[in-house]
Amino acid sequence: MDVKQALMLKLKEAKHVCMKLFSEDPMESLYMIDIIQRLGIEHLFEEEIEVALQNQQMILSNIISPNDFFNRHQLYQVAHTFRLMRQGGHYVNADVVDSLMKSNKIEFIEKYGEDVKGLIALYEAAQLSIEGEDSLEDAGHLSYQLLNAWLTRHKDHHEATYVANTLHHPLHYSLSRFRDIADVFLSDFKTKKEWTCLEELAEINSCIVRLMNQIEIIQVYKWWKDLGLGKEVEFGRYEPLKWYMWPMACFTDPSFSDQRIELTKPISLVYVIDDIFDVHGTRDQLTIFTDAVNRWELAGTEQLPEFMKTCLRALYDITNDFSEKIYKKHGLNPIHILKKSWVRLLNAFLEEAHWLNSDHLPKAEEYLNNGIVSTGVHVVLVHAFFLLVQDINKETVAIIDDFPDIIYSVAKILRLSDDLEGAKSEDQNGRDGSYLDCYINEHQGISAEDAQEHVAHLISKEWKRLNREIIITPNAIPSSFNKFCLNAVRMVPLMYNYRSDPSLLSLQEHVRSLVKAGATHI
Repeated sequence: MDVKQALMLKLKEAKHVCMKLFSEDPMESLYMIDIIQRLGIEHLFEEEIEVALQNQQMILSNIISPNDFFNRHQLYQVAHTFRLMRQGGHYVNADVVDSLMKSNKIEFIEKYGEDVKGLIALYEAAQLSIEGEDSLEDAGHLSYQLLNAWLTRHKDHHEATYVANTLHHPLHYSLSRFRDIADVFLSDFKTKKEWTCLEELAEINSCIVRLMNQIEIIQVYKWWKDLGLGKEVEFGRYEPLKWYMWPMACFTDPSFSDQRIELTKPISLVYVIDDIFDVHGTRDQLTIFTDAVNRWELAGTEQLPEFMKTCLRALYDITNDFSEKIYKKHGLNPIHILKKSWVRLLNAFLEEAHWLNSDHLPKAEEYLNNGIVSTGVHVVLVHAFFLLVQDINKETVAIIDDFPDIIYSVAKILRLSDDLEGAKSEDQNGRDGSYLDCYINEHQGISAEDAQEHVAHLISKEWKRLNREIIITPNAIPSSFNKFCLNAVRMVPLMYNYRSDPSLLSLQEHVRSLVKAGATHI
């Protein structure tokens, strides 16, 4: 029996267990959904999960008062329900938590101070708050404080590692694939013997994912070699593995192999062109380069060095090839939208280059507005949209083309996170802008610590706006694309954690251990 046959047999068994539980115990079904998501196999249960969440939505809609729901359930159950519902795109009013926070703080501490399971669930739930939900945010802060206090008292407790991991890496901000499941969690899960099929299914799925990634990375390296850019001295040391990490993390379904490979291509160009502007190009060369992209032709680029002309040819060829594939699949040619996204990006790069070459620091807001575009997020997510969405129409395409709020939030979080870290990778020899520099220059006398706190606040605020987009803002963008955007922003801390990991070695080693593609290719 091959691995795919084993997957189908185990999946059939697991779905039988799920459907039986989902029909018998709505609250316990939410716990199973949590397990499925933590094990990284939710793509195998999308329909079942949605049915279970809709059933829970009906139950909640029939409750007269939030207090009724809270009084009938434990803290863990209330917070857990709230998180899973919102996480699945089903809006649940925060007043179910408001009633909890209206109680006396001392009484809350006395009642829940040692309730680790309940406090963790409340802390996790608070990460899905939106703007204006002060009580929910307060609940998150209080649970964080109480869990930290619990850790101080119980350093050697068998649950200490699990608690510490949760505080540092809440579920909503994490990718299941790069998250360790603490032993205490697995031991709790394993007490339900009939659910062990889920863990077995996850192991089989993991084997398939590793095999797919192995094949894909080899294909990506071959593509990069055939492209010819790697032969240029300026790009000879590039690691395609870094570019591939993004689609690997965001396209979680193993069947999206072609999509992962295709998305790696525009991502590589964003990195390459960014380095051209930051490191390799003169002001005049960058102006000619940008003008060529605006015109979308090579004419007039004779003065450019060969590596820049090679990059332009690669940009045109990759974009045209991508557009042709989408047209054959959907009957809609995205070439004009893709060109527009690249033009927008190159103009933003050039604006930054003018600032840096003139030693002019713009106002912080001006820098940020341009910096959100220069992340390249819109370029990448527009490509991802066409690769991911099955039912493409002019309405959704127009929304994506117009830099919608969900893409804006992802880009802003990436830009601010990158600037907050403030350092560059070891092979970066050029200069780069920083929102922190602009903000400190604009607010004379402010300390670096206060400026960093301000940026951290902006990131937190943007997460709340992103939550709103995913949970309650009605639009024509498919939920599959929203989930992709959420995975992209979850990847940001891993890719931009320069302070503790200047060369991304720990992440690269983790990916290498997963894919084991062979030393000749990586």
